[in-house]
Amino acid sequence: MKNPFKGANEETNNTDNTTLEDNSGIEKEVKADEEILAAENTETVENLNTEVKSEEKNPLQDKYDTLNNQYIRLAADFDNYRKRHEQEREALLKYGAENTLKKMIEVLDNFERGLKAIETVEDCEKVKECYNLAYKNFTDVLTKAGLESIKAEGETFDPNFHEAVMQTPTSEKPEHTIITELQKGYMLGDKVLRPALVNVAVAE
Repeated sequence: MKNPFKGANEETNNTDNTTLEDNSGIEKEVKADEEILAAENTETVENLNTEVKSEEKNPLQDKYDTLNNQYIRLAADFDNYRKRHEQEREALLKYGAENTLKKMIEVLDNFERGLKAIETVEDCEKVKECYNLAYKNFTDVLTKAGLESIKAEGETFDPNFHEAVMQTPTSEKPEHTIITELQKGYMLGDKVLRPALVNVAVAE
């Protein structure tokens, strides 16, 4: 005899199994969604942390930026100084003698006046006087420009300032004493422009 409850139970069991299978699929989908959501949340948090860190001020970076800006300004200032120095040097080489030449023009004027003055003069003393005035004017200009004559006659020979072109054996002067000056020597400040040519006494 057929069990009236068996069919019902089998149907119920089949329905329950189908429901369990459906629930299992749903649970898997929910779990997958949860994993995806968790991964997205983790990525979002990491991105936020990265943005926060990037927005935080790095004291070493700030110090580097400050020093770099100072270096750039210093390099620009030095370049400007170098260019200005080159311009001044070129101007000095080109116009360095300007003031001296202006004063020399005055001396040239005096020579021209002297030449005109002695054209009709027969008195030698008058000519000598004009020459001495022009010479004094000329030496005054050179002295103001810094030119100095080197002392020679009667001085002890110094190879830094004198050049011996003659030696005279004598007992009248101490050895290495300059007897005569053959050509004047000149200095500008502490620089020798031309040594004095001299005659030096030596032992007999």
